[in-house]
Amino acid sequence: MRRGRRFGLSAEQKLDVWRRWKAGQTLHEIGRAFGKEHSSIRCLVSRYGGIAPAVRRRSLTWDRGLEMARHKEFTVATHVQVYFCDPQSPWQRGTNENTNLLLRQYFPRGTDLAPIIQAQLDQVSLRLNQRPRKTLGFQTPASKLQASVASTA
Repeated sequence: MRRGRRFGLSAEQKLDVWRRWKAGQTLHEIGRAFGKEHSSIRCLVSRYGGIAPAVRRRSLTWDRGLEMARHKEFTVATHVQVYFCDPQSPWQRGTNENTNLLLRQYFPRGTDLAPIIQAQLDQVSLRLNQRPRKTLGFQTPASKLQASVASTA
């Protein structure tokens, strides 16, 4: 089982488990459908008391820069709610701060970026976008973006 994928099921498979459970299928039937022992399915179902967990809300927390001046248009186009963090409160946008920390592996604080060529920046970008993230269920940003784009197409 891949690390980060509890019960060895993808998010889509877990949704299917909950649909089957709600439709009245037994743990044995659901387990057979996924090639899993019924005890694995019982662990998933009992973890939430037999009630499917709520779908996680889609949002973006941004600092107060001009780059998000048209945030209302962004929200309408993407159905992603935009929030703004308080000034001097970096903990309110943890993923962004974590990404900044990852960038420091390649460009330590105080690095002059002027002599760095675009090809180097592209290489770092590719590495970071192919790096699994805990906040994404140990999926990569690239795969999550691809799935998101495919689901809206």
